[in-house]
Amino acid sequence: MATLNPYLNFPGNAEEAFSFYRSVFGGDYMIQRFKEIPDMENLSDEDGEKAMHISFPIGDCTLMASDVLSSQNQQLTSGNNFYISIDAKSEEEANRFFDGLSAGGEVEMPMQRTFWNAYFGMLKDPYGIKWMVNYDYQE
Repeated sequence: MATLNPYLNFPGNAEEAFSFYRSVFGGDYMIQRFKEIPDMENLSDEDGEKAMHISFPIGDCTLMASDVLSSQNQQLTSGNNFYISIDAKSEEEANRFFDGLSAGGEVEMPMQRTFWNAYFGMLKDPYGIKWMVNYDYQE
């Protein structure tokens, strides 16, 4: 069975929020900053330090997040501050989830291979719920 995980967006304070969550739940988080990813060399130093992806295991789930970058025309508004992320067990399952959830909805990012070695896409379903579909390659 697939795994569901909440994915949150923050206005620049994702790491601060995850430090708070760590103080509550214990454990540690993993963070990848915008300055560490390809094609982001032109960001300001401040934006480069923000979280492109941060994750924190809590029980059987993983809480994940990123910061939005207003310098990249990203805006945080009520309704786009969270996604449900679903981890598929194969590319075929990922395509089935993506195609089913996006039917009658809106594709934000088609399914594609990513630099973090995953097959990934984003969409909004017909009811306005935002989803991330992910399959991690086992190479």
